Parts: sequence; C-alpha cells; structure tokens
Amino acid sequence: MECSATSAYTMRDIPMEERPRERMLRSGANALSNAELLAILLRTGTINESAVALAQRLLIEAGGLRRLVEMDTGQLTALKGIGHAKALQVQASIELGRRLVRTAQPETVTIRSPHDVSLLMMEELRYLQKEHFVCLFLNTKNHVIGQETLSIGSLNASIVHPREVFLAAIKRSSASIICVHNHPSGDPTPSPEDIEITRRLVEAGSVIGIEVLDHVIIGDLESVSLKELGLM
Repeated sequence: MECSATSAYTMRDIPMEERPRERMLRSGANALSNAELLAILLRTGTINESAVALAQRLLIEAGGLRRLVEMDTGQLTALKGIGHAKALQVQASIELGRRLVRTAQPETVTIRSPHDVSLLMMEELRYLQKEHFVCLFLNTKNHVIGQETLSIGSLNASIVHPREVFLAAIKRSSASIICVHNHPSGDPTPSPEDIEITRRLVEAGSVIGIEVLDHVIIGDLESVSLKELGLM
C-alpha cells in the first residue's frame, strides 16, 4: 500500500479492510509492513496524510527501521507531524523490544563460549552508531555478575584505558572479565587498534590477577572472538 508524504487523505479514506488495525486483527502482526506496524503506534496522521503515510515518511527520513532505533526525542520531533507524544510512543516500543530480548536470558548468565557472549550482547550493540566498549564481569564459575559500558567512542573508534577496566572489575570482585565492543560498520573484523588494546588488557590482567578471557567484537548479526582467532 503506497501513500506519499503529500497524500491529501487520512486513515478514514482508506477502506476498512485495509486499515492496519483491522488487518492485524484479521491476519496477525506478521502480515503487516514496518510502516503499518509503526502507524498503529502513531495512531493518527496529520491533516494531510494518514498514519500509514506519516509512518512511511518517518521511516524514509530516518533512513530505515535500523536508523529509527537510534533517533532521540529531539530528532524525532524535528520531523513534521511527530510531536512529543508520538516520539515517546515510538521510543517506548523500541525500549520494550530491547527489554524483551534481555528477559529471554536466564537470570544467571553463564559464559561458556564466544557464542554465549554474542547471544547476550548482539541485540544491545548491533544497532549503535558509535563504538561502545563493554566489560562483562564474571565470578569463578563464569557467571556474569555485572556489566558496564566503560567507553563510548566516535563513529569508528572507542578509547578505553586498562585502568578503567580493572578498577571496575576490582569493585565487583571479579575473577575474570570479557571485553565486548561493537563495530558500527557491521563488519566485526578486528582492527590493529583492537588487537593492541587487547594485548595491553591481557598484560595488565596478568599483573593484577584478573584474567581477560576474551575480547568479542559485535557486528551486524556477526561476531568474532579474538581468543578464537589466536590474537590474545
């Protein structure tokens, strides 16, 4: 169903059987497009466009669903037809989706492999447009006892100092740590800087007595382990 941003009709002009809510009741949420699902959240359009047309324009101006996830309230309300109420509805739905992913994890998360790290962190990190350096703090049974974002970098670089990492680990009485960061490009291939900071962290950990078990890089539905690559 195509609706341009300048369409001079509203949801009332769309046949009842084609309206998103009615289609969802009849066929389920899986049958709806991204724009139609977003239109249900927005509830109403503007005086000159339907909720579906507004949702389509929002997705186009945001650069797609993936980019919409990263937009803050100010960026959303800067778009014509999106007020604070609509912006908060969209942001609330995104946050609920993130929390749902996290609740799928057991209360006590045990890390046995890089795949476990990827399952835990993928949805949290894969959409971010800046590099976030995160530490997972583990006890002697490899249970995750804490998590902290220690650095947020530019578009393609995060900066973290071993001092910050191990200060946070000591505060939590960690037996070991796993470092995780994302590559906004979607390509998890480690850079020379990634390899160098990993080397420094491993060396510092050996002195302090807190082992760095791995450094996992998160891309877009892909991840790599520097441990598995033999780079630490």
